[in-house]
Amino acid sequence: MSQHLETPGIHHVTAIAGDPNANHAFYTETLGLRLVKRSVNQDDVGVYHLFYADDAGSPGTSMTFFPYVGARPGRVGTGQASTVSFTVPADSVDYWAERLAERGVDVERRERFGDAVVAFADPDGLPFEIVGREDAPAGDPPAGPVPAEHAIRGFFSVELSLSDADATVDLLEAMGYEETDGDEAGHRRRFEADGNRGFVVDVVTDPATPQGTPGAGTVHHVAYRVTDAEQEAWRTLLREHGLRPSQVIDRKWFRSVYARTRGGVLFEFATAEPGYDVDEPRSSLGERLVLPDWLEDRREEIEAGLPELETGVPTPE
Repeated sequence: MSQHLETPGIHHVTAIAGDPNANHAFYTETLGLRLVKRSVNQDDVGVYHLFYADDAGSPGTSMTFFPYVGARPGRVGTGQASTVSFTVPADSVDYWAERLAERGVDVERRERFGDAVVAFADPDGLPFEIVGREDAPAGDPPAGPVPAEHAIRGFFSVELSLSDADATVDLLEAMGYEETDGDEAGHRRRFEADGNRGFVVDVVTDPATPQGTPGAGTVHHVAYRVTDAEQEAWRTLLREHGLRPSQVIDRKWFRSVYARTRGGVLFEFATAEPGYDVDEPRSSLGERLVLPDWLEDRREEIEAGLPELETGVPTPE
């Protein structure tokens, strides 16, 4: 059997979007995140890969997108990470409900397992929640339109919508997650890792939920934080769970292993190092198109094939 492994939680979440300019405006101006990396989908270089995060691009704060101009909408459903949640201080929940509503975003107030929740969707319909927590980390808020005291601190959780959760639950427990809560109907089970950011996974099995289809407004994959030294051990663990992990892939800012779970969700296991500032200074993260070394000789061709992206720096309000 493999050695004992644990992840502290989410490294990043990557989703599919439509218009890159609407995507950029929403995440930087409405949500107040920083564009920390402007690159391309390394497997489809005609499409941007945009990374939004805290000021430093810390692991556990990075929401990333492949924005396909004219992409058809997907359907959120089983076999997907169906909702992404950010964490904010508990006394910032009212601020976020009001901020989103003022910007024409439909919001719904909820309570889940004792936490106040603001549910909404991004311009492509991707479901999001903002969760107020007394234990929200201090974080490293970027300068911009959202006051530092209310700023998003990174991820709280992802929700996995599954038609059969058993194999995924077994995998999560092998990754160091422990079941901590659930609803009376048995549809939602909460699992927590030993971290302080992005440490929650909610597994939802509702027979009424349709099968998800990929497209704009759906999550592409969920990445968990791991170390370089453990990557081969993670590959062994994944094989022991009947999965087919990729080789370790160099993504320039982290090194990754991928495996599609039996529930249909694509998991990634990504290292914290070398980080988003390995190829540009922290002070100017996201200001220019950055390509991994192996694509640099195609820069002119790649730049010519990308749509215009308007990325003015959001100012404080």
